[in-house]
Amino acid sequence: MSALESEIGELWDRKQNGDVSSETAGEDEYATLEAFLDALEDGEVRAAEKQGDEWEANEWVKQGILLNFGLREIQQYDHGGTTYNDVLPLADSSAYGDRGSRNTPDGTVVRRGANIGSDCILMSPAFVNIGARVGDGTLVDSCDTVGSCAQIGDNVKLGANTLIGGVLEPVENAPVIVEDNVSLGAGCRVTSGFVVGENSVVGENTLLTPRIPVYDLVEDEVLYGELPADRRAFTRFVESSISDHDLFDGGAYKPAVVATDLETETLEATEREDALRE
Repeated sequence: MSALESEIGELWDRKQNGDVSSETAGEDEYATLEAFLDALEDGEVRAAEKQGDEWEANEWVKQGILLNFGLREIQQYDHGGTTYNDVLPLADSSAYGDRGSRNTPDGTVVRRGANIGSDCILMSPAFVNIGARVGDGTLVDSCDTVGSCAQIGDNVKLGANTLIGGVLEPVENAPVIVEDNVSLGAGCRVTSGFVVGENSVVGENTLLTPRIPVYDLVEDEVLYGELPADRRAFTRFVESSISDHDLFDGGAYKPAVVATDLETETLEATEREDALRE
């Protein structure tokens, strides 16, 4: 256990026991919180890491993020002539250029405590929240949101108007993971701790969430909460269990995600229907 992890754990216990609050926190507590945010931004600590084949949340890191909300008072900040009120300032982006990363003006917002890698492109307007990680060579396109604690890998393309959800609480839950070399088409949404496997290509406007099944035609199985590596995925609608209800003329359908081999461009409509009904 690192010294920082120990300090955050101790501070978390004190907060839970009512021994410290935003009214009583002092110089020592704020020094711990600042050191923690620096470590997040530098990539020294992460909200989740891969252990073997599974992604696991670092609970103490998520606790540290929550402490920054619970032990700080709302302040008024000025950014580029815009006044806003928050418990945290925006991240200092002055070093981005030194590592080849760009954040375009007029709306690109990176909150304090987010980690931005090298050779990244953040197009305005885009928002990256505290605890998120944006890997080297990744594009965060216009109108994208990268939620709290989301872990975006290297060389990822987030198409315009993509939503990556945040998972801050409960602290033991892993956040959204987008592994290396993934391409998400415009308008995709990835929520609730869903894991997108490396090298996958996802069609535009696809919703990836644990509540929607993934029909993996490569391994011939139905998955929830993950898209395996090396897949091409797109949205389809499959027959619902309430399809024969009188309220639904012609039948009711529910969304699903179809995953094929990365080398497969598409499937004929009849092949897709047969695969989904088997």
